This record gives sequence, structure tokens and C-alpha cells, in this order.
Amino acid sequence: MRNKRILNRAWIILMVLIYTGCTVPPMVRKNENRTTPVSYNGSQDSTNTGKVSWKNYFTDPYLTALIDTAFKNNQELNITLQEIEIAKQEIRTRKGEYLPFVGLGGGAGLEKLGRYTNMGASEATTDIKPGKEMPEPLPDLKVAAFARWEVDIWHKLRNAKKAAVNRYLASIEGKNFMMTNLIAEIANSYYELLALDRQLAIIQQNIEIQNNALKVVRMEKEATRVTELAVRRFEAQVLNTQSLQYDIKQRITVTENRINFLLGRYPQPVQRSTQDFETLAPVITQAGIPSQLLENRPDVKQAEQALTAAKLDIEVARANFYPSLGLSATFGLQAFSPTYIAKLPESLLFTIAGDLAGPLINKNAIKANYASANARQIQAVYNYERTILNAYIEVANQLSNISNLASSYDLKAKEVQALNQSITISNGLFRSARADYMEVLLTQRDALESRFDLIETKMEQMHATVNIYRALGGGWN
Repeated sequence: MRNKRILNRAWIILMVLIYTGCTVPPMVRKNENRTTPVSYNGSQDSTNTGKVSWKNYFTDPYLTALIDTAFKNNQELNITLQEIEIAKQEIRTRKGEYLPFVGLGGGAGLEKLGRYTNMGASEATTDIKPGKEMPEPLPDLKVAAFARWEVDIWHKLRNAKKAAVNRYLASIEGKNFMMTNLIAEIANSYYELLALDRQLAIIQQNIEIQNNALKVVRMEKEATRVTELAVRRFEAQVLNTQSLQYDIKQRITVTENRINFLLGRYPQPVQRSTQDFETLAPVITQAGIPSQLLENRPDVKQAEQALTAAKLDIEVARANFYPSLGLSATFGLQAFSPTYIAKLPESLLFTIAGDLAGPLINKNAIKANYASANARQIQAVYNYERTILNAYIEVANQLSNISNLASSYDLKAKEVQALNQSITISNGLFRSARADYMEVLLTQRDALESRFDLIETKMEQMHATVNIYRALGGGWN
């Protein structure tokens, strides 16, 4: 009868725990939108430049050497690699939580019970064996193995482990995205450096041209064809152009050190191509179709893994409403003296127990954790959708930029050609007294500015080829 009453009470407790566990707040889940436009400009060609290796996309050996060095020494990338290792160890932690925990321990103690207590009176009248009383105070020696295991009946621990795996995969995609951005930053800085080198060369050429013009003006003044004002204006123009070269030199230093920082090294000259920058031809790129962004862009895949982890977090938080089942066991030897601890089976100790526990009253903390998991899942959905939208817009912008820059460069090249011819014409007219010195000065200034603009446009073209490669998800594979 007693055993039956105990079983009935256990059954009632189990029913109460299951009933209270079933009162779980409704799940708020937002399904993500994975659809993208079918094309960028009506083309269904699936050829995608983003799948090309960066070593094949960038053919300048100096640039590829810089990128390769950055992959080895960049501090931020190395920090990210350690974050990946942290995420990897988190998987091991989660995996260990749902496996049985087994340990080995020992202990020693000393106990003196009051004589006039139940236990004290009992021990005082107890003999270990005939003629040998129970020692007082009573030592206690124990050596035992123990095990604990939470039975993962609701898959709470397994889902937590799966979520850790997804966050590990997300950290890898984060590293890939950093590699893509690192390549783009180094390549853009490299092309900026080449552009500055070319602008410095143009300035030095113009200084020589203006010095020759200044000599002519001085000769014209000696012939009383112009005044001292013309000489001073030409001198001022030469000095202004000479001052520009120092600004360019400073920008070269800053750009070189930006590259050195990305390479994880202290300031030093950056080796680079001596090819005429204006002869560089932008790489012809193929954007493929927008759906390829889902598999090419590391940031999109990172957001997808984070979303999967957020969904699993909801399942983990949901399982906290249900009762948990735990098992524990101990097996070892226990005695009050080393003499008896090896005496079997009298010194043998073992226990086995199971416990079932679940929330009954005041579940506010569990509800709040569950609501937070729901909110983070919805947040992850929006972040995933935003990442896809941003990726598509970046590609669309760069495709338009490449097209517009090509047209702009052609027009600016014609402008430079016309202004270069006008310098020769204005100098000839000035010598024949058919044009004043201001026309010569303005023509030289306009020609210099137009050549600078042409170099800037070429640099933007090269940047566009880098940025479209990054936008398509190239560089990490």
C-alpha cells in the first residue's frame, strides 16, 4: 500500500509538470523572403566574375603580392581567425552538455555526534564486531566514481549544440567577407597610389612647360612687348604648380602607409608597377544573375547561418517550459578506517537516482527568455533580407557606374587632347602678339586640371572593377 501511494503521488506530480510545461506562449515567427529579381539588366547569362579566383582577376604581380602578404599578417583577419576558434570550442562545450558527465573523487572527514541523540545513542550501543565498539569521533573515508546526466528528452541541449554549429559557420563566413573586403581595400589603395604617381609626373611635366613659358615671357618683356605684370603672373603660376607636387607627395605617403597598415607592417615604400596608369584597361566583368548572390556573398551566407541559429534558439527557449529529467549515480568504497575500506562487500557504496523537475509558478524569467528568442529570430530575418537587398543594390550601382565611367573617360580623353593642342596654339599666338598672356595662363591651367580629371576618372574606373568584384562576392574562394 505504501509503495502504491508513492507511485500515485509521483504520477500526480508528473501530470502537473507536463500540464504546466504545455502552457507555452505562442511562437512568433517571421518567414524570410529569399526571392531576388531575375536579372540585373534583362540578361540571363549566368557567367559570374565573382567566382573567379582573386589571383586570376588581379594580374598585376605587385598587387597580388601585397594581397598575399595581407592574408598572412593582417591583424584584424588574425583576430577573426581566433573568433572562429572560440566558436569552434563553443560547439565542444554544447556537445559536452548533453553527454553524461563522469568523475572520480575521494574524501575524508571526522564526525562527533551528541550522545543523547538518536544517531549518537545508536552508535554508542553498536559494536563493529564482538568486543570492538564504534570509534568516537567517527572517521569517514570514501573513494567513488560519480555520474550525472540530463536526459535530453526535448532536444534542448542538442538544439543548443546545433545553434553553436551554425554560429561557427557564420564566423567562417564572416572571415570570408573580411577577406573580400581586405582585397578590395588593398586593390583600391594600390590603384590610388598608381594614380598619384601619374599625377605627380604630370605636375613635373607641367612645371617644365611653365618654366619654358616663363622664359619666353621674360624675353618678351625685354623686347617691351609685355609688362612686368605678365612676368609676375607666370612666376606665380609656376610656384603654384610646384606647391601642388608636395600635396601629391603627402598623399602618396598616406596611401602607402594605409597599405602598410593593412599588410600588418611598419611604414616602408610600397613596390608597384611603373606602367603608364592611363594605359590600364579595366577588367571586363560578368555579373551573372542575382540569385547567385545567395551562394557567392559571404555576408549573405553569414546572415543565413545566424538566422538558422536564431530559429534553434527559439526551440531551446521553448524547451525550458517542459520538465527536465536528470539521472545521477555513485559507485565506490566507504569506511571509517583504511583497514576496512578494501573489505568487500561491506565497504561497497552505490546510489542511483532520477529526478524530474519543471517550472510551476513564476515563469516570468522563462517567458522573457522565450520572448527575447522570438524577437532575435525576427531581427535575424530582417537582417538577412536587408543583407540580400544591400548586395543586389551594390551590384546594380557598380554595373551602372562602370558604364557611365566608360563614357565619361572617353569624353575627358578628348577634352585633354583638345586642351593640349590649345597650349601649343596659345603659345604660338602669344609669340606673334595675337593673344595676351592671360589666355596662355588660363589654357595651361585648364589643361593641367583636365589631365588631373582624366587620371581621377581612370582611378574611379579601376575602383569600379574592384568594387564590382567585391559586390559579387569574389575574393574569398
